[in-house]
Amino acid sequence: MKLSVIIPCYNVAGQLPTLVRSLQGNLRHDFEFIFVEDCSTDHTPAVLDQLAGDVPGARVVRHDTNLGLSAARNTGLVHADGTYLTWLDADDWLGHGYLEQLVRMIERLGCEFVRTDHVRVTGRRRTVVRSPETRRNLVLPPRGAINPPYRSTSVDYPAAWAGAYHRRLAERGLLTFAENLRTCADRHWIWRLHRGSESFATVGLLGLFHRQGVPGSLSELNDPRHLHFLDAMAMVLRETSADPEAGALIPKAVDAFCALINYHVNKRARLSPSLQHRLIERSVEALESMPSDVLDQVLAGGSPRRRTLLTRLRRNPDSLGRVA
Repeated sequence: MKLSVIIPCYNVAGQLPTLVRSLQGNLRHDFEFIFVEDCSTDHTPAVLDQLAGDVPGARVVRHDTNLGLSAARNTGLVHADGTYLTWLDADDWLGHGYLEQLVRMIERLGCEFVRTDHVRVTGRRRTVVRSPETRRNLVLPPRGAINPPYRSTSVDYPAAWAGAYHRRLAERGLLTFAENLRTCADRHWIWRLHRGSESFATVGLLGLFHRQGVPGSLSELNDPRHLHFLDAMAMVLRETSADPEAGALIPKAVDAFCALINYHVNKRARLSPSLQHRLIERSVEALESMPSDVLDQVLAGGSPRRRTLLTRLRRNPDSLGRVA
């Protein structure tokens, strides 16, 4: 089998027909499509039973209980037979012939993984989202694409579906997702991938359409999964600290962590008061866990607005709690 496409499915009955139509424009005798049904509560199982038969090479794997996106992706890995692997969200879709072009590019370049651009779909609006890595169609060392701090790099573009990956990465344990993370698992995943793999390339390929802002369970204002970015980046920081090149990589890890804290604290008004309090509390703990000299350096080098907010968090977090 040349390519395995892993498609986790949870409460996506309404989006599956669009996805399946797009897969019918991406068929090849050596492509397989592994749908992982994660114990949906809507009509997703029935729709899958109806539509999967229209996709040659499709298989449906079912979870008996809802385990989350990371576990569903990992289940797909276990069942995948392809030389190359990729993921696809079930509410997204592909342009005609996209997968064949993707395979052709990774084979031509001979690297362990490739990353692509994508099209963000928000209602009727379409926006091209480019990978931050501007060196295109060149095989590069993944570690060299982590830095520098203070600007967006490859590890700030974490979506697993934006690329293809050689199965030897899975055999080395680099493609599994942390199942304790119900959100933001891609953040931890992309850092580990870039630290542990040997070669990659970014290619100028468009054809993946990613829906943004699809209603889901995270609309709940008190859902603790909103804070899983803190767990994901704490794992990144801990594992990067143990890396032989930690001195060179930690500033970027701290900068990325600070950027996410800044973003979520600024958006805290969408959360319940109790979760806002927990966000502030845990953000302070996260800042205290960072090497103080590196954190000072990162705050000095970042934007003035971010520096002001995070300095308030460090010195007087109660003031943020009062105005949330």
